[in-house]
Amino acid sequence: MLPKAFILLEGSRMGTGQLYVQAAKHLGLQPIVLSADPAQYDYLATENVEAIRVDTDDLEALIRECSRLRETYDIVGITGLPNPGEAVYATAAKLCRHFGLPGPNPASIDQCCDKFTQRQLLAEAGVPVPVYRMATNAAEVESAAAEIGLPVILKPAVGNGSTGVRLCRDAEELAEHAVYLLGGKYEWQTSPRILVEEFAEGPYFIAAIMANRVFEIGAGKFGPPPHFVYREYTYPAPLTDYQRTRITDVSLSCLRALDLNWGPTNIEFRWTERGPVVIEVNPRLAGSPDPQLLQLACGVDLITEHIKLVVGDECDLRKRHSQTASGRFLVPDRDGTLDWIDGASRAADVPGVDEVTWYIKPPTPIIMKGDCRDCIGHVIAASPNHDQTEVILQLAVDLIRWSITPFATHDE
Repeated sequence: MLPKAFILLEGSRMGTGQLYVQAAKHLGLQPIVLSADPAQYDYLATENVEAIRVDTDDLEALIRECSRLRETYDIVGITGLPNPGEAVYATAAKLCRHFGLPGPNPASIDQCCDKFTQRQLLAEAGVPVPVYRMATNAAEVESAAAEIGLPVILKPAVGNGSTGVRLCRDAEELAEHAVYLLGGKYEWQTSPRILVEEFAEGPYFIAAIMANRVFEIGAGKFGPPPHFVYREYTYPAPLTDYQRTRITDVSLSCLRALDLNWGPTNIEFRWTERGPVVIEVNPRLAGSPDPQLLQLACGVDLITEHIKLVVGDECDLRKRHSQTASGRFLVPDRDGTLDWIDGASRAADVPGVDEVTWYIKPPTPIIMKGDCRDCIGHVIAASPNHDQTEVILQLAVDLIRWSITPFATHDE
């Protein structure tokens, strides 16, 4: 009998990849990572995981590699990881379809990857979304912003992790960011297409969904505008019954509109004057630390339950307990060389702290980008209630320090 293999496309620098590898092993599966650059994932050596270099944007190359692996393994499941984004998850769905394995509808994932197409489908179904326009040049950006009214959000039609996303509060910021996106500095995955949309103001919430069930709703905070860099996530969100019902109902409407009826989804909202407005539907699990927070809050490991679905088993979403879990991202405030980090072990020893994780190791250069890549680590804490968790988290974060030496300038 051939050993059962579980294929993961790409890894994750923020910890989710290692969690998938560990969960797969716990289920008695042999995890194998296919990546364009396996060396970037330190945990592969730590976990002693087989990793194969292959272009994960090349579907035919992946099919050939999986066919070769089937000579020595019984491949029982294939999936992509949350942090690289929807594109790799869409590729995984196509591989599942090719090899007759359980997985989402590739067409449904593909249409979610395009934010403009996603907006159109949601709007046509009557789902509340921001007012939006598509632009492919600076003149169209300016015209769309004039129609919608400042402030507006500019974002690439394809992308993830808030890369290229910016709040433009006046004409100068609008022109500046349009030049950045269209002038050769931004690295496009496709031909340049910019979504210009209304700035939906209000508290941020995220619905964690498995199959057709809204499992839990979290709340999030971001750093200062004009960027949208993650700062904190909390599960469950402090919601009224009315808010929870409305977000749940709109979430299910999104699933119907986008034909998402298999596996994990996370939906981002802003609670505005007109109630919940959908910012984005992501047909995958949210990246780290959301899975850890959900497990602490509810006692359910969504990564393990996702893997069960991927290999054709039934998942179990029964909540084991109820507490409040929060994760704070650690974000530097300047460019330079990260020389040292101190206090992480003391922070980890604070009662109620579950995890202190770093995504990078000093010494390393830091160049602020205004997106998820600015995060260099996170701290997770949990307790029976929201206020206590916040106190624990702040105590831990206050113990952590680091030093950044600014880069030398040419005239020094």
